[in-house]
Order: sequence, then structure tokens, then C-alpha cells
Amino acid sequence: MRTALSRLFVPVAVVALAATGCASKDNTTSSSGTSSTSGSASATTDACAKTALKTVTSGKLTLATDKPVYPPWFEDDKPENGKGFEGAVAAAVAKQMGYSPTEVVWVRQPFDAAIQPGPKSWDFDINEFSIKEDRKKAVDFSSPYYDVTQAVVATGKSGAASAKSIADLQKVQLGAQVGTTSYDAIVNIIKPTKKPRVYNTNDDALKALENGQIAGLVTDLPTAFYMTGAQLKDGKLVGQLPASGGATEQFGLVLDKGSPLTTCVSKAVDALRADNTLTQLAQQWLSQAGGAPELK
Repeated sequence: MRTALSRLFVPVAVVALAATGCASKDNTTSSSGTSSTSGSASATTDACAKTALKTVTSGKLTLATDKPVYPPWFEDDKPENGKGFEGAVAAAVAKQMGYSPTEVVWVRQPFDAAIQPGPKSWDFDINEFSIKEDRKKAVDFSSPYYDVTQAVVATGKSGAASAKSIADLQKVQLGAQVGTTSYDAIVNIIKPTKKPRVYNTNDDALKALENGQIAGLVTDLPTAFYMTGAQLKDGKLVGQLPASGGATEQFGLVLDKGSPLTTCVSKAVDALRADNTLTQLAQQWLSQAGGAPELK
């Protein structure tokens, strides 16, 4: 069973957050080279003003995440407290968009349901969603707020604990949360001889690992650190996996497909990257690659 900890004491390194050009660039000058007060720049700026934003509830920003949520992403299963990396990122994005804490409303939405097609009852969802082309067919993503790698967790007695390479992992039973890039990493990077088992939540997958139903669990690296340091009695972080196809995996905020807020939310994320807020929050809340060997 998971336990709540305020902080996981493991080595921390600076997160590399790739700069992107997802926010639109405004034309701020007229043809004569002088500033225009009635051109597209003014219109674009006004479109991202709080009073112009078309949120699901006027004057409020409704945010979503799963139930329950765990460190290091959130603290005490209370996203509204602004603690944990994603709790803090959500609070920072809301503030950047002009919303005070009392104007932010949180609702709960299962991970898999959030990325399905259809109208949303929230403005954006933050829940370690990797930006993927196939998901973009159903939902919008903001600019990325975090670069992530996948890792393998085992217990000291499981068959995956002694793995030194990807080839070693191909022989054991692995598992991951359904619909995640962790599952994709098993299929596309490890390519095991046994069909991976899927679970509704990481919590369910962790219980399967503890019960010996799977030999290794694949999850994102910060969660892997938390599992081995705080949840498993005999946990071992076997190692981190290379990126699929050499492409960096990135987390983004999820919005309704064609949402009028996508550009403005991305603009807020970009501003937080530019002023190093995202890097500072990652340093504060997330444990990084120290002590996690790269598997090849």
C-alpha cells in the first residue's frame, strides 16, 4: 500500500526542459515599423487576458487529475495544495494565466478517460500525460513542461532485480499501467517474450509486483524513485530505458480537442520555462538520474 511522504531523499539533478515553439508568435509592429495598437498583436494579447478566456465556468479555471495521486507529483492526494511537482506546476500555470488560488477548481478524472475523444468538463488535466501523435487525434496538448525517461522497478527477489541489460528483461514477466508510455516502452523497447500485463493504476501494478505476479514494473523515473525509496520494502531501481526511436519523451497538459485555451495555456507554460520556474520546481520536487543506470 502506498504511504504519503513529504519528500523522497535521493540525489537530484537539474532537469533539461526542451524549449519549444508551441506558442504563437505575434506580429507586434505595423508595416511602417511602429507599434500597432489595433493589429493582431493586440488581439492575441487580449485573447489570453483572463477576462477573455472561455473556461468551462466563467471566472474560474477548472483543473483535473486522477484519484488518487501520489508523490512526487502531488502531496497528500490534495492537488489543490500546490505541492508536489505537478501540483506546483498547475498552480504556477494558473497564476501565470491570472487566476488566484480561490479561482481554481479541481476535479478528478481517470488517466485513460482524460485522453479519450469527447467534450471535457475541465479546462486542462495534468497527470503525467506524454505527448504522443496518436493522442493528438483526440485531445490537445500544451507546450511540454517536463522531459522524462522510463525506468524498471523490481523487488530484491524478483527475476528482474539482477537484470543488467534490456536483453535480460526480455525473459521476465513485466507490467505497467494501461494506456501509458510505460506500457509502450515494454512493447517497443524491451520487446519481451512474454506479453506484458496491464493494470488500471500504478498502485495495482505495484501490488502485482509485491505479490510476485510480475517480475518488473515499468514507470516514469521520478515515480520509480518514489516506489523504491518509500513504497517497496525491498525495492530496487533496475535502471532507466533509452528513449524510443531516440525521441525525448515529454509531459504536456491535456485540453479538449480544439480548445480555445490551448494557445494561452501553452503561452503560460512557455513563460514558466523561460523564467526557469519549471526547472526550479523540478529541482525542488523530483529526483533524477543519480543511482539509476542506463540499460542498453
